[in-house]
Amino acid sequence: MKNEEIRTQLANLLTVRQAHADFEDAVADFPEAYLNVRPPGCPYTFWHLVEHLRLAQRDILDYIVSDRYRWPHFPDDYWPEPSAQTDLAGWHHSVQQFLADRQALVQIIQNPEVDLLAPLPNSGEHKHHLLREINIIAAHNAYHTGELIVLRRVMGIWFA
Repeated sequence: MKNEEIRTQLANLLTVRQAHADFEDAVADFPEAYLNVRPPGCPYTFWHLVEHLRLAQRDILDYIVSDRYRWPHFPDDYWPEPSAQTDLAGWHHSVQQFLADRQALVQIIQNPEVDLLAPLPNSGEHKHHLLREINIIAAHNAYHTGELIVLRRVMGIWFA
């Protein structure tokens, strides 16, 4: 398989509906009245979940590109404060930032000058590479996107 095809497949993992729903579907037409609602048995709100997706993806992006990467504290740095709430503008900001960061990852993937298997500067002795990081964030995004849809169904606010 040629390198171009691998890059296309990696980008598709992040952006194309394949064997799972995509992020855009999961957040489409989200009712404002439910932004800060915790579904039954769930310790976080719908916005917390979207913000978690954004924060985790941003962390991977920073890990890949930042010269001053700081290891976050898990799980605190990957979730908003439990009492944090948002309004519709904050929801849209989280969604748009998630999409912008995802597009930044796609641009890195598609750059033929970037070696998909070269150790990342921030990985130290682990020698993590871009291929690994994209697979991690793609799996994480798919998992929580599915969760978001299931929780919408539980609350009767899934319109697809």
